[in-house]
Amino acid sequence: MTNTINVMLAGPRGKMGTEALKMIENTENFNLVGCIDRKHNGQSIKEVDGLPNLDAPIYTDAVEAFERLNADVFIDLTNPETGYKHTKLALHNHIRPVIGTSGFSEEQLEELKQLSSSQQTGIVIAPNFAIGAVLMMRFSQMAAKYFPNVEIIEKHHDEKLDAPSGTAVKTAQLIREVRTSQKQGHPDEHETMDGARGAELDGMHIHSIRLPGFIAQQEVIFGQSGQTLTINHNSTDRQSFMSGVKFAVEEVMKIDHFVYGLENLME
Repeated sequence: MTNTINVMLAGPRGKMGTEALKMIENTENFNLVGCIDRKHNGQSIKEVDGLPNLDAPIYTDAVEAFERLNADVFIDLTNPETGYKHTKLALHNHIRPVIGTSGFSEEQLEELKQLSSSQQTGIVIAPNFAIGAVLMMRFSQMAAKYFPNVEIIEKHHDEKLDAPSGTAVKTAQLIREVRTSQKQGHPDEHETMDGARGAELDGMHIHSIRLPGFIAQQEVIFGQSGQTLTINHNSTDRQSFMSGVKFAVEEVMKIDHFVYGLENLME
């Protein structure tokens, strides 16, 4: 028999948070013990319009929530500023965080890594929980060994706060591991409008699009004399992320260290 995993969640009314609640409700061995939200303190999830029929309390005070709730895993799908504070609180309380919030700085990631180590508490931070997106990053890393000229175009909804996306940055970092740093484009090229060539990491250019209608999409375009190769992933529904969140919750119970990127948990 599979052991029950007690889960607490931040941001239950957000689009991703609501999908996560549905996933928890439909997973036999997941038990929601409570949520952190900016509203509805003292109410139950099932008392809030539009949320699943789950009998779990809501706290507006995150410190109180972490002290009172008997949770094994904490899921945060909010924003970088809030998610960072919540993640530190979770680790200090020996509750394993599963974080889908991108936009953390390198310094913040390093601090969370050190805190995870000192607390001997597992943590998973994933720029993207869609399994297809993780495979897209892996395939891009494979291709970069043979196609070193590459640009990334990522497209997200216009409510996303960070640019470029965590997925785009993670993709570029994975490519950098197998690719010799090089300047791309004409050596004398110049922008007649600032930002026309996008952001740059190790010579790679990253372009961010923010428009209504998108959820999450990324193209990794490789160019070589006489040919191009495009690796594309498109999330058309936020449900696409939930299989990865579920997988991360199950896997974080098995570790006592810091993991950045879902691909590091996949065989």
